[in-house]
Amino acid sequence: MPNKIITVSDLMQKNYSYALSEPSGKNFDPKFKPELTPKQMLEIGIFGGKYMTDCKKEFPKSWFKKAKLCHEKHDPNLNFFKVNASQPLSVWKKKGWIYKEDPRGWFQWYCRYYMGRRIINEDNRQIKRWRAIKRHIAQLKNNCKSKDLLCRAKQRQAVLHWAYDSRQI
Repeated sequence: MPNKIITVSDLMQKNYSYALSEPSGKNFDPKFKPELTPKQMLEIGIFGGKYMTDCKKEFPKSWFKKAKLCHEKHDPNLNFFKVNASQPLSVWKKKGWIYKEDPRGWFQWYCRYYMGRRIINEDNRQIKRWRAIKRHIAQLKNNCKSKDLLCRAKQRQAVLHWAYDSRQI
């Protein structure tokens, strides 16, 4: 597959380009097995609908047809569990979670990875962070009845943000 170049110009990045070196949705690192695609996550309701409202040109139109988005504000009612499970970007930056190529954080990295972008060191770092979310899955399993969607809604929403389908836990 010849590399396709994507050029981004949105509110958080101007004239950033990256290459897609893998087919969309394929050839993931064997340690990275997300349960939800970016399209599914946007349709389910994540990040209060505020995430990615200005960068639709970068990703497939199909991702946004049924996406729950709100350009004006973060609205927890757009989240699947109707709770706010997000931390401000300032917290992410302070904790060193933001990579310069992906100023919106993990989900932006995942969307670009899903599309076929590969940056070995950053991919490894983000996959390690994704795997660490399993501690929250263990807490849900240990403290909630199976598929009790009212139990630990905030934690369930946070797990959804990481492409684990907490509706099935």
